[in-house]
Amino acid sequence: MTVYIDPPTWPGHGRLWSHLVSDVSFDELHAFAAASGCPRRAFERDHYDVPGERYGDLVRAGAVEVGSKELVRRLTEAGLRRPKGRPAPAA
Repeated sequence: MTVYIDPPTWPGHGRLWSHLVSDVSFDELHAFAAASGCPRRAFERDHYDVPGERYGDLVRAGAVEVGSKELVRRLTEAGLRRPKGRPAPAA
């Protein structure tokens, strides 16, 4: 299981946020997130939004630290990228 996380640099709601993704499947991502205490409501299209204060916990749980561009590249190459305004890929 490999799940990736980018640094908490994305501002919103008075906090900085990271993104948590899998380059294998959404099932893998949801399993890791659930085991790490991330609520399902934090899932948005193809990633989990994670508050910066959880970053260290998720890295210790096994998430691999990558830059934001690398995270998007891995997600796109895996065919799991779901940008806003585009329908989800067919199953």
